[in-house]
Amino acid sequence: MKNFADRLLEAIEKMENPSCIGLDPRIEDIPDFITKENEKKYNKTKEAVARSFFDFNKMIIDATFDIVPVYKPQIAFYEKYGSEGVKAFEDTVNYLKKKNKIVIEDAKRSDIGPTAEAYAQGHLNPEGFDVDAITVNPYLGIDGVKPFIDEAIKYGKGIFVLVKTSNPSSGDFQDRVLENGKKLYEVVGEMVQKWGVGTEGERGYQIVGAVVGATYPEQAKVLRKIMPKSIILVPGYGAQAGGARETIPNFNEDNQGAIVNNARGIIFAWKKEPYNNKFKPEEFHLVAREAALEMKKDLMEALKNQ
Repeated sequence: MKNFADRLLEAIEKMENPSCIGLDPRIEDIPDFITKENEKKYNKTKEAVARSFFDFNKMIIDATFDIVPVYKPQIAFYEKYGSEGVKAFEDTVNYLKKKNKIVIEDAKRSDIGPTAEAYAQGHLNPEGFDVDAITVNPYLGIDGVKPFIDEAIKYGKGIFVLVKTSNPSSGDFQDRVLENGKKLYEVVGEMVQKWGVGTEGERGYQIVGAVVGATYPEQAKVLRKIMPKSIILVPGYGAQAGGARETIPNFNEDNQGAIVNNARGIIFAWKKEPYNNKFKPEEFHLVAREAALEMKKDLMEALKNQ
């Protein structure tokens, strides 16, 4: 069973692309030709929405799987529609795995004891969703994180711990200065590095990664030094105003160690300029491919010129 960090880095290297597509469907942003077809079959029901989600995702995946190594579905968009939505999530994960793609589930799960174990098993276990990695909230300490690490070790999976998130109010807690003079996100980064000791793969990276937003490049510089062996998942590119240049501090000097996510900027690019003037809604998947290639070019040029 290959180490998750090794698998992820090899996939990035093979595609020469450190980017990730977020599969966060919203029914109001899915082209009418998909939603209307499913409404004909299932009326205006949750099942129609869920089927539309999967059809939309499938077309995005088919148009991009040969250029993108990783996909990150955010489960909240699916859970919103109950069991039908969760089925669409599961179908999406299974389809990605058939394409040999790495799946990072954005769930930000956490709890303690048997509940944390149940979360970890339900998402990382082959009998559950069987995703390759999951985002985890560290607020409950090691009690809430260890069950995920244990499950990840057992099945060759990984986790990404929230350290410095991309949202504007992240500083309400994460930037608090503690008695030792360090900021909370720095201490969490130290814990992430500590939790990953012993999980290193052949390339030297740990299966315990971190989430650090592209919107905070100065903080990323500090965290990269604190967590040299952690792979950093970088949200906030594009829609949250983080550009390629802002993501660079998350990479190590060898241009490895980070994966940059973009959801809305790719899957809904068909609704925005300049694409909306050149493509029909029925060609949204082709737009997604163009946007994904543009992101790849953007990131690779930024890495080359750092």
